[in-house]
Amino acid sequence: MTRTWDSVMSLLLKGGETIWGGLDWSPEEGHACKSKKNSNGQTTSHNRTLDLANYGRVKYGRLLSFGKDVAELHSSEIERIDFMGAIKGSNVANTTCRVVWSEYHDMGVEGVKAVADHKVYTASSVLDLLHYVAPKMMKRGGAHFSYGIADDLSDKKYNHYKYWSNPLETKLPNAPNMEIFSMYGVGIPTERSYVYKFSPATDCCIPFQIDSSAEGGAEGQCLKGGVYSVDGDETVPVLSAGLPSSKIWRGKTRFNPSGIPNFIREYSHAPPATLLEGRGTQSGAHVDILGNLALIEDVIRVASGATGEDIGGDRVHSDIFKWSERIKLKL
Repeated sequence: MTRTWDSVMSLLLKGGETIWGGLDWSPEEGHACKSKKNSNGQTTSHNRTLDLANYGRVKYGRLLSFGKDVAELHSSEIERIDFMGAIKGSNVANTTCRVVWSEYHDMGVEGVKAVADHKVYTASSVLDLLHYVAPKMMKRGGAHFSYGIADDLSDKKYNHYKYWSNPLETKLPNAPNMEIFSMYGVGIPTERSYVYKFSPATDCCIPFQIDSSAEGGAEGQCLKGGVYSVDGDETVPVLSAGLPSSKIWRGKTRFNPSGIPNFIREYSHAPPATLLEGRGTQSGAHVDILGNLALIEDVIRVASGATGEDIGGDRVHSDIFKWSERIKLKL
C-alpha cells in the first residue's frame, strides 16, 4: 500500500529514538497486559504498569526484532552487522512475479540477508532500513514528509509544507484564545513493536515476515502472534495519540509559542455486555469511538461554547503523563 498510496508515508514514526525509545529503553517501560473476565464471562485484555524491579522490561524501543530472543536480550549481547554498507548482490526476484514487482526484488540475496543480520531496528534505523530497501519510494516520500525534530524552528526551511504534518518540526499558530482537545480511546492492547523472521524468498513472498509463532510466556508479557502491545485504542498507541497535548504543546513551548491550552480527554474502553448494545456506547476502540456517549457529550458541549475547564479539564486513564516525562525533548 505504501508504494502506491504515498500518503501512507505520513504515518511513519516521527521523532526517532528521542520519542519512541532506543535499544534498551522506551517511554512505556514497565507496561504489561493481563487477561481478565468481564461481566459476561468473556476474556478481555487489561493494561497495567508493573514494578520494574519485579518485572523484565519489554524493550518497546526495538520496533523490529529478527527473533524473539533478539527482542529480549540486552543490546550488548546482540551481534549485528551494518546493512547500509552491504553489497546488495544478485537479483532475488522470480520473473513470474512481475505483477507484484517491488524494489526489494532489486536488493539481491546478500542485501536481504544483511537486513535480517542487522537483527534489531529502532524508530531511527527503521527509516534507514526503508531507504535501503526502497530508495525510490523514500526519495519520493521525502519530498512531501519529514520525520525528525527541529533544532531551530525559526529556520526558514520549516516553512516548506513537508514539515507541516510533523508536530516536532512546525509551530502552532499564534492563537492564545483557541483550545486544543485530544480525545481518544484507551484500555485496549495496541500494536507497538514486532518480532520478525527471515524467510528465504520463494515464489512471490516477501522475505521479511512477522513471526506469528512468537508468544509471551510469562503473565504480563504483551507478546502475541509476534506483536508486542501497549495501551491504546487498538489502532493508535497512547504515546502517539496523547504526546502532543501532554508534552509537545503543553503550556508555552517552542512548538506552542502562544501557549494555546491543551486538554486530554481519554475514554476507557468498556466492551458491550450484550449483542443488543451493538458496537458499544462505551467503546474506546478506534473504529467505534464516535459511538461513545461520553465523547459525543464532550464534543457537543465544546461545540456549544464550553471551555476545557467547563467540561472538567483533563480526564486521563492511561500513564501518558508519566511516559511523556521520560522523553527528553527540548521544549
